[in-house]
Amino acid sequence: MSFLEITKWNSLRLDKVILAFFLTLALIAILDQNQLWPSIVFAVKNIVAILPFIALSIGVAAYTKASNLDSKINTTTSGNPLVSIGIAALFGTLSPFCSCGVIPLIAGLLRAGVPLAPVMAFWISSPLMDPEMFILTSAVFGLEFTTFKTIAAFLMGTTGGIIAYLMVRAGYFQEIMRPQTASGCGSSCATSCGDDQKDGDKKPNTTVYWKFWQDPKRTEAFKTEAMTNGWFLFKWLALAFLFESLMVAYLPVDKVALLFGDEQWWSIPLGALIGIPAYLNGYAAIPTINSLIELGMGAGTGMTFMLAGSVSSIPAAMGVYALVKKPVFILYLLLGLFGAILSGYAFTAWLTL
Repeated sequence: MSFLEITKWNSLRLDKVILAFFLTLALIAILDQNQLWPSIVFAVKNIVAILPFIALSIGVAAYTKASNLDSKINTTTSGNPLVSIGIAALFGTLSPFCSCGVIPLIAGLLRAGVPLAPVMAFWISSPLMDPEMFILTSAVFGLEFTTFKTIAAFLMGTTGGIIAYLMVRAGYFQEIMRPQTASGCGSSCATSCGDDQKDGDKKPNTTVYWKFWQDPKRTEAFKTEAMTNGWFLFKWLALAFLFESLMVAYLPVDKVALLFGDEQWWSIPLGALIGIPAYLNGYAAIPTINSLIELGMGAGTGMTFMLAGSVSSIPAAMGVYALVKKPVFILYLLLGLFGAILSGYAFTAWLTL
């Protein structure tokens, strides 16, 4: 299917996600008409705010597919699993992608046949820290808090990758992606990009075509991948931010601080449970968590709240749910939840030393 055909089809198709979006708007108009316009504005503003990250991630994913870099990555990560997990977690910690922006890259890697373990390591660690976030977080919370968060990001990614690896070896997760998202040209572009694999050659071609635009078929593959990922993210983020607007309207974040006036043993798990659905990308979380700490939230709970919200906010969770099978989705949520909780307890213990 050509790029123009995909564009035409997606412009005419009204799938379940778009239908759910308009039904939600209709329900808001019926139940609380005054909330309709603020919800629309909220959704649009949030999509625009993360658009640079989304565009970057879609471009990287499409370039990876069109240049055949995905096959090279697949071959590289098929070696020593612990090394590939550690490298993926480190790269994720240094990469500038948020929990939503990382989804196109994850989709591209999984379609290319990259093992779940390094993908999970990158998936978890990527939205937690990057160089710019490190500087901004240090300015508000200090170097100790920021350094600990950076270490936590790497360890959460590494641990998540190892757990995924062990579960795959035990026979779990034989199928990772949902059928509608697993389509593509496999571990190479042999069917759409030309001569990636010679007849009778069982080994996939791992040559990287850095200047893919010199090949019309690879240019078409780039457009197709970008359009597919762009439409996938746009519709799910639109619905997710619409839901998020209702949470903000009916459960203001400043009211949440009342639950953490005096830090108790349950404050950290509660912070994770509340942080998971709260949309807090790394940059928006900084002033929010700082305000909550000033209102009485403990630093350990603040760490947990920030980590949990960054890994799996509502928009990210909805995108992941649409991308992968339910068992993989549940593992992703549990890794983010318990990783954030353990990090919060560890930071609290560190402060008491």
